[in-house]
Amino acid sequence: MENNRKRYGLLLIIMLALLLAFFIFSLGFGSADISLKTIMKSLFDPGDVHMGKIVISIRLPRILGAICLGGALAVSGFLLQIFFGNPIAGPYVLGISSGAKLVVALVMVFMLSNGKYISAIGMVIAAFIGSLVAMGLVMVMANKVRNMSLLVVCGVMIGYICSAITEFIITFADDTNIVNLHNWSLGSFSGISWNDVLISFVIVLVTMIITFMLSKPIGAYQLGEAYARNMGVNIKRLRIVLILLSSILSATVTAFAGPISFVGIAVPHIMRTIMKTSKPIVMIPSCYLGGAIITLLCDSIARTAFAPRELSISAVTAIGLAPVVIYLLIKRKEVYHG
Repeated sequence: MENNRKRYGLLLIIMLALLLAFFIFSLGFGSADISLKTIMKSLFDPGDVHMGKIVISIRLPRILGAICLGGALAVSGFLLQIFFGNPIAGPYVLGISSGAKLVVALVMVFMLSNGKYISAIGMVIAAFIGSLVAMGLVMVMANKVRNMSLLVVCGVMIGYICSAITEFIITFADDTNIVNLHNWSLGSFSGISWNDVLISFVIVLVTMIITFMLSKPIGAYQLGEAYARNMGVNIKRLRIVLILLSSILSATVTAFAGPISFVGIAVPHIMRTIMKTSKPIVMIPSCYLGGAIITLLCDSIARTAFAPRELSISAVTAIGLAPVVIYLLIKRKEVYHG
């Protein structure tokens, strides 16, 4: 037990160091490369360096947004995999992100066409409503369909339907609205502001604290409903809380960055493989750090690979993470509980 704790602690420190390395790399490299000396100077005296505006106003909020929201998306996927008891459950796969995207697109088009600006909180609320609607549809199907593989297929179909309706809305939106909607609908951190970072950080922080505090009942739930009941866990209440926490996290990501594929499904698998455990008290911080690292890396690739052209982050995450998921699912022979 003591050796395991030391191992978990060491791995978390390594992940923090890796995240810091990617953070510095992302600040320096892009369509305009900036030296470490210039970065440090701009951070402590933004008005003193010409490149400081690029670092402070554009790259830093984007990087912090990718870290905050990438980690949130991974934890959301972990919670959904526990809830459904399915290793390929995730907000993108089950259509939850697409439901959030649809409602946000509807609200944005309506507000912009009337010359009104939608606030960051309004975006999160719209995405949360969309997430709950999509989750509700999945839950209805879960009561009718006992085969979890078929349920995932139904979730994928919901996602396709929501995405198709969203594309229809974007196609017939005003030209001025299309510019705002197109990049967001594909998944991107390019438009994120300091205000967006602050709001998303507060929402994600509060949600993560609540999630971490529920580590013990979630761990009991993983071992079966009968065991959890014997441990005094209110199963119905816990399932509702899991839905709400996962929806809040995925909705916050969708509101500010659009739908991002495969992070929510791949990262929990990768972290289980690295940590060799499924314990929530270990997996929750591990998934957050792993999601932050992978999302930040993918976002760096999206904006630098073909600079000044920028790829959608979902294109990068799909190419990079889909093969990982396939490999892990094929090789996965046991579920760790140690």
